Amino acid sequence: MDKGKLKFDFWTIITILIASLFTVFLIYPLFSLFASSFKDPLTGAFTFNNFIRFFSKKYYYQGLINSFLVTTSVTILAILIGSSIAYIMNTYKIKGKNFLEILIIISMLSPPFIGAYSWILLCGRNGIITRFFLNYLGIKLPPIYGFVGIVLVLTLRLYTFIYLYVSGALKKIDVSLIEAAESLGSSPSKKVFTIVFPLILPTLLAGGLLVFMNALGDFGTPMLIGEGFIVMPVLIYSEFVSEVGGEANFAAALSTIMVLITLLLFIGQKYIINKKSFTMNSLRSMQPKEFKGLIGVFSYIFIYLVVFLSIIPHITVIYTSLLNTRGQIFTNEFSIKSYKLVFQKLGQAITNTYLYGFLAIVIIVFLGMFIAYISTRKRNILTSVIDTISMIPYIIPGSVLGIMLLLAFNKKPLILSGTSIIMIIAFVIRRLPYTLRSSAAILYQISESMEEASISLGCSPVKTFFKITAVMMLPGVFSGAILSWITVINELSASVILYTANTRTMSVSIYSEVIRASYGTAAALSTILTLTTIISLLIFFKLSGKKEISM
Repeated sequence: MDKGKLKFDFWTIITILIASLFTVFLIYPLFSLFASSFKDPLTGAFTFNNFIRFFSKKYYYQGLINSFLVTTSVTILAILIGSSIAYIMNTYKIKGKNFLEILIIISMLSPPFIGAYSWILLCGRNGIITRFFLNYLGIKLPPIYGFVGIVLVLTLRLYTFIYLYVSGALKKIDVSLIEAAESLGSSPSKKVFTIVFPLILPTLLAGGLLVFMNALGDFGTPMLIGEGFIVMPVLIYSEFVSEVGGEANFAAALSTIMVLITLLLFIGQKYIINKKSFTMNSLRSMQPKEFKGLIGVFSYIFIYLVVFLSIIPHITVIYTSLLNTRGQIFTNEFSIKSYKLVFQKLGQAITNTYLYGFLAIVIIVFLGMFIAYISTRKRNILTSVIDTISMIPYIIPGSVLGIMLLLAFNKKPLILSGTSIIMIIAFVIRRLPYTLRSSAAILYQISESMEEASISLGCSPVKTFFKITAVMMLPGVFSGAILSWITVINELSASVILYTANTRTMSVSIYSEVIRASYGTAAALSTILTLTTIISLLIFFKLSGKKEISM
């Protein structure tokens, strides 16, 4: 671009279009949310009453306290479990390690509300394990509902983030540092706490913040098994869709508080990554060694037990989906009755899930490639702003995003509420960062000299992008797109706010069926969703050539 001249070439137009899309579908809804939170519901006048109401009534601010209790407990447990498993798996030779890692990844990518539903089947008031202990051992187990159940379900899913983060960090540690400590007489435990722990601490803190944000924004788990233990996402949803006339302004105020909290957490995460982290060049990485004595036995028991508990929700839903049902009770007879009911009554939800997911992924792929390219190859103030804005969905819980979009597009000039378009927009906004990050990562590995050579041979910049750069980006783009696809089809938090009878998805239908205690159809739908996730994951491994997902 010549100095003093604004050259409207292809990339300038793309940059302006993307900036316009973000302004209309992300910035405008965000400001609509903030504006609504300061409005009086009756007069529309500016007021702080919505926030005063929240902080003056214990029922409301207790929801925030409960959220912090849950997220803090989950984060601590996830760090302890995830880092322990990562250290053992990378330090010692574990039989079936590859298989265990695939199970860990499946449990991470599947929605937590399926875990909550499965634990209801196992340990609910009429659960399989509950009945067994009561009927055969005379022991009445404590209920799975409430604080303990929420922490259990979220921990068994979110420790996987810590595992992946810490595993990546451990692979970068130079083993000579550990050998030096051993040669100076350092004990195994002292070696861990004085050498290994300080090296992985920045990664551990960054992963812990990610766990905290995920637990804080989760809606499905506390909604299904909270039973009176109210957390912020459930409180926001309840206030917004109240049967006595939802209070949109008050719900917007609650959402604003959530956005501000997650924004502070996001800034903290960026600070840790940018300021506290450092680069490790591993000349010799850690080599797994054989176990010795009882340590090996206890390590195997610990790892296999945690992974089993992580994957048992999927085993449960697949098994129970093949059982006949009588009301809320599963019989011992095998049957495909639940699947017949699903395809007869809820077939549209399955179609919607795949259709919306496919359309969202197509948009995500193009946006991800274009944003990655302009933010790395066409750097200027506007592209830097776009790059920053594109990360905002990381800090917005799904239920908050749903309310944002409804507040923004429930009136003229653009009415989208109740349509499939608003569902697809929510999916794109929420899951774009996955593909964007993988696109940018692979673009950094492509030398600009290849593009320059193409242009010097007479090929236009636009043609060069589509014929050379885009083709070379495709493996990374598709890898990120598959991960985006997996999270899109499992999305509940935003969907449950935005859906109508004609636009419901599988995740919403599973949630609705569980609420109605129609456990057979819920199990069948959960199985379809789980199998789709597993197949998608296998495709990811095939296309990327990887055997693991790095964080």
